[in-house]
Amino acid sequence: MLDTNGDGKIARPWNVSTVGNSQLYLGDTAGGAGRQTTTPFDPALDTLVTYSLYSVIPSPLDDTVWGVSEQFPGFLVRLQRGSNPPSSCKAQIFKVPEPGLDPRGVDVDSKGVVWTALAASSHLASFDVRKCKDLNGPAKIDGSQCREGWTLYQTKGPKLKGTDIPADFHYYNWVDQHNVSGLGVDTPFATGSNSDSLLALNPRTGEWTTLRVPYPLGFYSRGMDGRIDDARAGWKGRALYANYGTHFVWHIEGGKGTKGKVVKFQIRPNPLAR
Repeated sequence: MLDTNGDGKIARPWNVSTVGNSQLYLGDTAGGAGRQTTTPFDPALDTLVTYSLYSVIPSPLDDTVWGVSEQFPGFLVRLQRGSNPPSSCKAQIFKVPEPGLDPRGVDVDSKGVVWTALAASSHLASFDVRKCKDLNGPAKIDGSQCREGWTLYQTKGPKLKGTDIPADFHYYNWVDQHNVSGLGVDTPFATGSNSDSLLALNPRTGEWTTLRVPYPLGFYSRGMDGRIDDARAGWKGRALYANYGTHFVWHIEGGKGTKGKVVKFQIRPNPLAR
């Protein structure tokens, strides 16, 4: 519920808006997710909102849980649990700014900055709610407040013909809070699902590091995570893991009968490190 009339409480009756959660199926003539109905908005009432979350992650700093919705053009949803959930829960929405589209994954770094991979526009985006100048203005209704909190980093690679949009597809993302990769604490990663790779960003320089998997062909990752087995063993005691996540495993090199795989990444501090 949104307190859109600003009286500090939620009361019936309220505005009801039901919108398909994704633009992916608007052309589906069989009906379903693409159908939408909207009642006229009354500013004197509160508003019931529904955002189906594709992924969620808790903040390491406070009681906040963040999620992403694919409802066009994409939203971050911030849920603050409060002292007596669910009655004390408070939610806010933040619309992905142009030219970004379609968030899928979400993660939070050790400072509370949220990162999300934008699958349809080939961006890795960060959102820092501490930069917001006004969270209670009229723009809170559609989530367009706090453009200043967003930073979009477009990935590299070939462009889709006739556009300036890279052809890569970033299904998910992850933040290296504990320097598992060796690329630095809080390094954000995106899956290069269409480029056989994982992509690591240096936010200070805007430079990308590509971890390519050349064999077997068809590395289509849908996620990753890190693990520290021995914190005293340096790079040997840490590893990043990602999967061959395609539904069509027979498209992986090897053909019929090929099974999915997990890839282990370890980065030496220098080429001769032992």
